[in-house]
Amino acid sequence: MSDPLILVVEDDANLAKLLKYNLEKAGYRCELAGSGEDAMVRMSERSFDLVLLDIMLPGMDGFEVCRKMRQHQLYREVPIVMLTAKGEEIDKVLGFELGIDDYVVKPFSPRELNLRIRAILKRDRRGKRDVQEIMKCDGLEVDIARHCVKLDGREITLTLMEFKLLVVLLRRRGQAQSRETLLSDVWDVDKSINTRTIDTHITRLRDKLGETGKLIKTVRGLGYKLEESGVDREEN
Repeated sequence: MSDPLILVVEDDANLAKLLKYNLEKAGYRCELAGSGEDAMVRMSERSFDLVLLDIMLPGMDGFEVCRKMRQHQLYREVPIVMLTAKGEEIDKVLGFELGIDDYVVKPFSPRELNLRIRAILKRDRRGKRDVQEIMKCDGLEVDIARHCVKLDGREITLTLMEFKLLVVLLRRRGQAQSRETLLSDVWDVDKSINTRTIDTHITRLRDKLGETGKLIKTVRGLGYKLEESGVDREEN
């Protein structure tokens, strides 16, 4: 198996070269893109295992690149680590709402970045090795090891975060989960961050699941829970 290929989207040429040097030293293959437009072109030409994405870019900024990736069939499941020099909560929140997998605040150490990238890239491999579990519910079948979701026998595509959210809800079916709990368990974000990030992903998940999405119930004033058909006690 070849080394993971990472696309670094960074307009600061010196920082981009430094990132490329450190990533290749850590065992990754790496390509550079100096703008959001350039990044989209490169992704159309080959498949990347992860995108390291700066927020502040000329023209199309990092948020817009992320939005386009999550809307595109070919790129929607590619992990995204966002780089920001700001560090304000609003940037982190917006990034997670758009579907990023992690963020790193500048300045950061090469070791910290490498550890975060490694953790994301190992998720699927760790799941295939340690977790042999298939969950079923009302025509929905979730294969944890293969990271595969089928609805009435038809495979559907979910982002990494949508998949993790669905797995958590299925494992705790019938149990109400607060937004803070879901935010912490799915995104590994501190519970003190009060956001409606979960609502955005619940809406997208429901849309992708169609009629089955109605199994995900809104618990007023708290969050969500998943109930099998015939157990409809909460308002949708």
